[in-house]
Amino acid sequence: MFDFFKRRRRIPQLPYTTEVHCHILPGIDDGARDVAHAIQLVYQMKEWGVEKIVATPHVTEASFENTPQTIEAAQAQLRQEIDLGKLGIELCHSAEYRMDDNFLGILERNEIIPMPGNHILIENSFLQPFWNIKGLVFDLQMRGLSPILAHPERYAYYYEEKNIYTELHEQGCEFQVNILSLAGYYNKRAKEIAEWLISKHMVDYLGSDLHNNHHAQSISKYLSGKEFIRHMRNIHLKNNAL
Repeated sequence: MFDFFKRRRRIPQLPYTTEVHCHILPGIDDGARDVAHAIQLVYQMKEWGVEKIVATPHVTEASFENTPQTIEAAQAQLRQEIDLGKLGIELCHSAEYRMDDNFLGILERNEIIPMPGNHILIENSFLQPFWNIKGLVFDLQMRGLSPILAHPERYAYYYEEKNIYTELHEQGCEFQVNILSLAGYYNKRAKEIAEWLISKHMVDYLGSDLHNNHHAQSISKYLSGKEFIRHMRNIHLKNNAL
């Protein structure tokens, strides 16, 4: 009877029910290594309150040159092993497209896999920015696509040229910040820039960028802390509109 008086453990909840950036499809990038691992990550997101997952495996020249066929096959493999309907999870897929020559070829061949609403998740290399990102954003928009720049807070070469953030956002390129950045998982500077983007009202989406169980542990710890509450006071997310 005394169990009634015990404080129940609060399960950390994400501030959205639609996940827009994660690497849970098995065996096709540096995320879930196999179906068993993928299922663990799906269950973790369910515990966080996610109801819809947009899987976004890497499409990167020379390392993860995924195609619609490889991505669809990985999703089908996952669906064979878990009853997503029974779990209450809607699963669809797109990709996280590295802006490189491979991506330009995909674009010309009209092989883009858009997110719901014709959104497309794009990323820079961490070593150097795409040489003409403003021109590419414009080209995507002319093709009827709505670009979302993945984790802009992680591109160190932008830190001393913050005007690029304002220019891109005003051009209509939306920003998706990683929860792991706000958690301090990567480094102090990435966290500071993520907080700065929030202060400037330039964060449109949050994403877990979930690859593995280490990421999951870090996110759960962050969601249980006071910093999470502070960060969410000044942010208006579009995740659930997808």
